[in-house]
Amino acid sequence: MYSLALAPFYAAGVHQLRREGQAAQARAEEVLALTQAHGFPFWQMCGTICWGWAVAEQGQAEEGLAHMQQGLAAYQAAGAQRGVTWQLGMLAEAYGRSGHPDEGLTVVAEALATVHTTGERVWEAELYRLKGELLLARSLEQHTEATACFQQALAIARRQQAKSLELRAAMSLGRLWQRQGKTEQGRQLLAEVYAWFTEGFDTTDMKEAKALLEQWA
Repeated sequence: MYSLALAPFYAAGVHQLRREGQAAQARAEEVLALTQAHGFPFWQMCGTICWGWAVAEQGQAEEGLAHMQQGLAAYQAAGAQRGVTWQLGMLAEAYGRSGHPDEGLTVVAEALATVHTTGERVWEAELYRLKGELLLARSLEQHTEATACFQQALAIARRQQAKSLELRAAMSLGRLWQRQGKTEQGRQLLAEVYAWFTEGFDTTDMKEAKALLEQWA
């Protein structure tokens, strides 16, 4: 039963990384059903966080936030640290989606502090990208700080050879450059990253990148 709970959680995580809210919700619900029936509190916390992100991604931001806060509080109270930067990133994203950029920035600051404390850097590039997006959501006048965040995200993703996160950072910076009248510069940046991929064209990020390149052509 433990493995039956573990498998759908990791499947939910894959769907989250692919930004597939409905599929992530379905797998997270499997996790919650099994953990509640058989008493696996650790995976119940993880499933609650993932479920919250999934429903927020589908437009139910406030409900999603409530579940993510509940799950994350229990996770941290239990002393768990592994994966917490990923979970905090999901929470920050949900805050931004619900129109609360200041709260999202507070969560990102906590996540980046955790990165430097624990050395868990797998989500570091995405955290800087989210910080840039939240700064812009708070005020377009913070474009200088946001640009620095996006460039930091790009640098980290390139150093880690994390091409999917590099693609996201390139899209964020490209959109900002477009607003500043530097569309061609953004197109060249994104086109270079997009051309690296040979598969995964059905994913949300790749579809979004393709749409932007066609728009900027």
